[in-house]
Amino acid sequence: MTKYKLEYIWLDGYTPVPNLRGKTQIKEFDSFPALEQLPLWGFDGSSTMQAEGHSSDCVLKPVAIYPDPARTNGALVMCEVMMPDGVTPHPSNARATIVDDEDAWFGFEQEYFFYQDGRPLGFPEYGFPAPQGPYYTGVGYKNVGSLARQIVEEHLDLCLAAGINHEGINAEVAKGQWEFQVFGKGSKKAADQIWMARYLLLRLCEKYGIDIEWHCKPLGDTDWNGSGMHCNFSTKYMREVGGKEYFEALMAAFGRNWKEHIDVYGPDNHMRLTGKHETAPWNKFSYGVADRGASIRVPHSFVNNGYRGYLEDRRPNSQGCPYQIASQVLKTIAEVPTADFARNAA
Repeated sequence: MTKYKLEYIWLDGYTPVPNLRGKTQIKEFDSFPALEQLPLWGFDGSSTMQAEGHSSDCVLKPVAIYPDPARTNGALVMCEVMMPDGVTPHPSNARATIVDDEDAWFGFEQEYFFYQDGRPLGFPEYGFPAPQGPYYTGVGYKNVGSLARQIVEEHLDLCLAAGINHEGINAEVAKGQWEFQVFGKGSKKAADQIWMARYLLLRLCEKYGIDIEWHCKPLGDTDWNGSGMHCNFSTKYMREVGGKEYFEALMAAFGRNWKEHIDVYGPDNHMRLTGKHETAPWNKFSYGVADRGASIRVPHSFVNNGYRGYLEDRRPNSQGCPYQIASQVLKTIAEVPTADFARNAA
């Protein structure tokens, strides 16, 4: 028997953006544990904005497990928060009730800023560095420094060792801003892995004395890009059948539901989606081929392949909850029945 360090990780009850929480318990297993072997566990919800002090018990229900490469015999356990009965989802539990479909594929592009001493990493104590331009996919100390590169490379290794489907990294448009990408099949799986990648980045930065700023526009109304979490999505029908007529109907549905999307695409998006810095206005839906300033960017590959493949919704921001983002995308797609389009395509 081996003693395993199980890090139970969950989302607290803070709004509008929950925080990641985690605590460790030690359990013995013959080998790396399977999800069904993990017990429920409790915590004090009055300390996480999820219960009152006079009745503070909340329950953690394991829903995904990953190896923890930073610990010997460690495991990262993603959990849903349940009521004391262990069965009823807690009101803060965004994962329990979302629309999910394993045939729906999601790729999230998570942008963020490194912060140190109250400013983006690499910013001078007063004022601003040289205007943005050379930083995106930049190379060299003057563009990306040394510490940031070290952290993102280590984070990449941690994610891959944990079994997270991490697909890439790059320096972003603003000084001190970076991005990583995660792909998953199904709303829950893709979102679990984004949250776990966020957790690993936050935990890694502890040893470097660096903070992660997730806010979508931390520099306010300045000539610096904000941070998004672009959502690339496709369904089986979009990948295998598609067609221009179906695509146009889908875009009409996204246009009708623009507010429902904005409501769950992350707080303060009005600060980021201004029509500047490669963004569409928050209250005006648009789409265009290879248009980085549209609400939904349509890849050339999608059009060239007979309107089949994936689309990129550029409106979700860096603070957004990936569970809710993916779920809303699927809700809107469900408004467009595929039967008639499939007959026409045939």
